Amino acid sequence: MSVPQYRKAAALALVAGLGLSLAACSTKGDDPGKDAGGKVTITVDCQPVGSQKELLQNWNDDVAEFQRQNPDIVIKSVSVGEQCNNPPDFTARLAGGTVTDVFYGYMTDLQQVLDSGQAMDITPYANKDTIPTWDSVDPALKEVFTDGGKLYAVPVKNYSMGLVYNKVLFQRAGLDVNNPPKTWPEVRAAAKKIAALGDGIAGYAEYSAGNTGGWHFTSLLYSQGGQVLTPDGKKADFNNAMGRQVLQNLKDMRYGDNSMGSRQLLQWGDLLTNAGAGKVGMFIGAPDTTQAIVSQFQGKFQDWAMGPLPGQDGPAKATLGGGEGYFFKKGLTPEQVKAGLKWIAYQKLTPGKGQFDYVRSKPQNYPVGLPQPLLFANGSAAQKQELDLRKANANVDTANFAAFEANPVPIKGEPRNAQAIYAVLDAAMSGVLTNPNANIDALLKTAEDKVNKLLAAGS
Repeated sequence: MSVPQYRKAAALALVAGLGLSLAACSTKGDDPGKDAGGKVTITVDCQPVGSQKELLQNWNDDVAEFQRQNPDIVIKSVSVGEQCNNPPDFTARLAGGTVTDVFYGYMTDLQQVLDSGQAMDITPYANKDTIPTWDSVDPALKEVFTDGGKLYAVPVKNYSMGLVYNKVLFQRAGLDVNNPPKTWPEVRAAAKKIAALGDGIAGYAEYSAGNTGGWHFTSLLYSQGGQVLTPDGKKADFNNAMGRQVLQNLKDMRYGDNSMGSRQLLQWGDLLTNAGAGKVGMFIGAPDTTQAIVSQFQGKFQDWAMGPLPGQDGPAKATLGGGEGYFFKKGLTPEQVKAGLKWIAYQKLTPGKGQFDYVRSKPQNYPVGLPQPLLFANGSAAQKQELDLRKANANVDTANFAAFEANPVPIKGEPRNAQAIYAVLDAAMSGVLTNPNANIDALLKTAEDKVNKLLAAGS
């Protein structure tokens, strides 16, 4: 659940500039995948919303150029607004059967897409013929979208989490901007100093609603060396000393030090709005959260830096990694699947094109130089090409991410049924952040029971 390039938390669903609706996306003719002129037509979602003028123009330009290069393919773009940034909305759209032919989803969405019966096996079609850089894509990312040896989606973004911090507030609080906290006790000490600046500034901020609290609980648990589920995925495994330490750290900062601010129950946009306003000293996130702070919440790139995820008494044992990809709706023709893969290859997996068109992005106040997306395997041809292009066109100070890149933390994937589990764990996070008398053991036991029932119902 990182910040995707073309997502924006906006409560609108439109098809910008194309006059389309989801209901109008069906094709005509004898072949369900071809129009009257014999062209292969596919619908693709998560087009930028109208308020993202430059990103929308980039997308439309890419569609036009792709269709020029592939005159037998028609791309019909659909913007679904908040549904590309809100897991419950995605679930509703999936349940309602209104997904597009090629539809966006998180790496955590595979199980619910499979359960919906709308996922198409694309194993026979995903290869170097449809995606020229396919051999460079990290095999671990392909595995995330694989079930029973069958591939159901193409990864288009990957991230891992670290400690994002405001350099201006660090300096004002007398902290070393080049030496971010490396342990949770150090985070607590720094948060206390930052909060002492007053003016409504939170030294450390955290999510606790809209599934985001459970998402961050998972990353914090990984930093302790814990795991959300048992290795067989059948039972909850967070009601233990590591899970208690996660919640105790937060409770100590929230009520022991009063360093997390009075407003809680924050969701994705809430925290970043506060960060953009200069009211947050630290939070955990992926590198592209700085992009959102600037492009959507009026912050400044130069104010932000990033270090590795802290551990309890030393380096973090692991950090959460995740990302997103594109699924294919069951029932598409082979021609439609191949067309969709070619579009994804052009827009998402080709250095110098689409999301990797750094020459275009550089003057648009869109960050070039972030250590993300981590799509290509280290040492692969595409990885080397992308890295060279990124360095040549960097418009942000890459030194701001030096500590993060120089101290990599082992990446651990999200648990099975992640979004449903995150919704349960929201209550544990909100409990310690809104109630000074919260019983940590009781919160964890309640969450454990609910997750076990959820897993049993799905087995």
